Amino acid sequence: MQQVQIRQTGFTLVEIAIVLVIIGLLLGGALKGQGLIDSAKVKNIIGQTNALSAAVNAYQDKFRALPGDDLRATSHLPGATSNGNGDGQISEYLGAPQHLALAGFITGSYNGTSDFMSSAQGGAVYVFNDAVGGRGGNGVRIDNLPDTFAQQIDSKLDDGIATTGAVRATAPYTNDGTIVSRTALFF
Repeated sequence: MQQVQIRQTGFTLVEIAIVLVIIGLLLGGALKGQGLIDSAKVKNIIGQTNALSAAVNAYQDKFRALPGDDLRATSHLPGATSNGNGDGQISEYLGAPQHLALAGFITGSYNGTSDFMSSAQGGAVYVFNDAVGGRGGNGVRIDNLPDTFAQQIDSKLDDGIATTGAVRATAPYTNDGTIVSRTALFF
């Protein structure tokens, strides 16, 4: 009688462990990379809000009025399509970016009636007078941010709490990626 040797093939536990370690390293690197991308977007949004706040202050210093609310915008800004009502509240939020751009304080072309700025996350950005998180006043509003972004912005610029301070959100931070409809930095 002849003996037939059957040879088993497959992976050893060591080989499987090595593959799992490599997969874990790749996933960890990808997640870390996403965290760096998100951090860069948050820094970009913070820079944008700071630049807009500075632009509003410069406009007010130059023209003695707020952009969008300027009673004489069409007379001192060639190309301006509207004047504000001069009440000190930027409720004419679509006119504000046009006034700022025509005055040379921001870049872009805005028609004053239907277009708006956008953030690094893609949500609309307004210079406005609105109530967000129980507080009203003039400020910069960013729409449709993940709550993790909104909380990072709040933590870097204020107290990290959605309902207090100069940075407010329309909903508490849950850190699960929920979209916060409005986040505002009041000036």
